[in-house]
Amino acid sequence: MPTIALEHESLIANLRVAFETECCAYARYTEFAGKADGEGWHGAASLFRAAARADEIHAANHGRILHQLGANTDSTPQTVEVKTTFENIRAALADELFESDTMYPKFLEQARAARDVAAVRTFTWALQAERTHARLFNEALALLEIEDEDSWITMARDFYVCPVCGHTSEDYCEAEMCPACFCAWGRFEHIR
Repeated sequence: MPTIALEHESLIANLRVAFETECCAYARYTEFAGKADGEGWHGAASLFRAAARADEIHAANHGRILHQLGANTDSTPQTVEVKTTFENIRAALADELFESDTMYPKFLEQARAARDVAAVRTFTWALQAERTHARLFNEALALLEIEDEDSWITMARDFYVCPVCGHTSEDYCEAEMCPACFCAWGRFEHIR
């Protein structure tokens, strides 16, 4: 019996960390989008807004499970340090790589061990979206490094975010359904 209680406590702790991480990312990316627009990197601003919306969805999903487990979802707002768009994208890429390479795989493994289907689902959805965000931030960083002003990085760009799992796409109607949660493509939110 103590093992089950310990797994439950560990699961709640992981969900709280994930919830807080996603809340902070939402706040940071929202601020970073404003800075990118101010510097004329409108495509980067669009990407920050799309990632912010996806992270807001992840936080809501994690929070729903925390509530189901009887835990609270109090979040402590943190001060956002906004630097240049180049530095902000570099920081976002590092965060996304940490989440996709370390944090979510560990949390997912523990959720599977606890046999919590809801936690497995929310961590899987977040992990898949964070991998996409890492790819997009990596592409944005490369375009900023070479100062490619003829690329998408300078012009407002369309992104599409699944309202259920936060899957983010740069292609309009990439499929009939979300590849992560099977939500109908028509429900995706258009972010610019």
